[in-house]
Amino acid sequence: MMHLAAFLIAGNAAHSQVLWRHPESSPGGFLKLDYYARIAQTLERGKFDLLFFADRLAVSTRFGGDHRYGVSHGDQDATRLDPLPVLGALAALTSKIGLGATRSTTYSQPYSLAREFATLDHLSSGRAAWNVVTSVNQGEADNFGLRHTLSHDARYDRADELLDVVHQLWGSWAPDALLLEASSGRYADADRVSAIAHSGAYFNVRGPLNIPASPQRGPVIIQAGSSQRGQDFAARWSEVVFGIQPDLPRMQRFYQDLKSRAAKFGRKPGDIKVLTAVMPFVGASRAEAEDKRARHNALVDPIVGLSTLSSHMNVDFSGYALDAPIADLEVAGMQGLFSLIRELSAERQLTLADIGRMYASGVLVPQVAGTAADIADWMAHIVAQQGADGFVITPVHLPNGFEDFVDLVVPELQERKQFRLDYRGDTLRSYLQG
Repeated sequence: MMHLAAFLIAGNAAHSQVLWRHPESSPGGFLKLDYYARIAQTLERGKFDLLFFADRLAVSTRFGGDHRYGVSHGDQDATRLDPLPVLGALAALTSKIGLGATRSTTYSQPYSLAREFATLDHLSSGRAAWNVVTSVNQGEADNFGLRHTLSHDARYDRADELLDVVHQLWGSWAPDALLLEASSGRYADADRVSAIAHSGAYFNVRGPLNIPASPQRGPVIIQAGSSQRGQDFAARWSEVVFGIQPDLPRMQRFYQDLKSRAAKFGRKPGDIKVLTAVMPFVGASRAEAEDKRARHNALVDPIVGLSTLSSHMNVDFSGYALDAPIADLEVAGMQGLFSLIRELSAERQLTLADIGRMYASGVLVPQVAGTAADIADWMAHIVAQQGADGFVITPVHLPNGFEDFVDLVVPELQERKQFRLDYRGDTLRSYLQG
């Protein structure tokens, strides 16, 4: 049984940065709750394991050293609502689907993070997930009073310690510590609640948490690091790893590399579900699906992609020639993703403008166009060949952009017994383990 997640940004874009311009998208709907409610309820009807919101803490400012490019063109960072309040509302409007939010380990404190996700886990009855990011770009540093971003390894050092602390906090209440004995006046067994007394390189936290143990004892951890250090971090902490790979051989290498690291951290390969991103275009015929893809990609402006690329890599690409191959640079941002960009540029003889178009249309996520059966065939082949344990589905328009997939592809997968007919278990973690 494959697993399915949905990728979202609480704003105007997703991996597709022309989403807000698509004729089937709702203009400005991303600022309204009913927009997200419709998406979540559609995905729950499709029995998706979870939806999760990517996030960043700044508008794009690296391209041209100015926010005007990204904001004027509506790139991936032009608008991002805080996903946790959105998920709090969706917890009341759904009953089964997992709910994931991104939070940065670089610009957050462990105690507040532990409280946020324990709260979401309680209010959703055990459906919370945390997409862990370490934050890479200068715009975020500028917004939090840092003159420079942390180095790549320092970001992960801080993240490792923060994950250790939040897990201690989530475990600071034993599951049976809350008594609520009204007759005796005993609220909780204080002997079952413990301070953590953490003192480390980045954090000093006494604890305990001021929230009783939640249904999952902490959220499901999602991570998307693709550098060597990022994959070690994922192998240590993650239950879901989100990957972007453009073809099966690369998916297989990523899958095997990640799974092979699990034993180093006392885990089994099956403890980690690798979900690879795909942007499906579903049609009644292959020609119709190809037409949908062509109409989407015709909206692309390479500057939109280069603005987001500059933000992701923490490099200003505005000074490089658009008609030349991408330069061989050392980037401070998403190193694994930039390695992939360099490889594709060399293999396909792509210019910087070509990369900008690819990035604007989907941030290198593979686009698959075909009938429901074609797309189900493609997905089944990827899983059978150990390229993934499932998929992160990314939309091309919203709020109705998942409906074709849910109404056409999901039943095809269910008929083949490759996807669940209904949710099994009481929590997101139980869905993933089932």
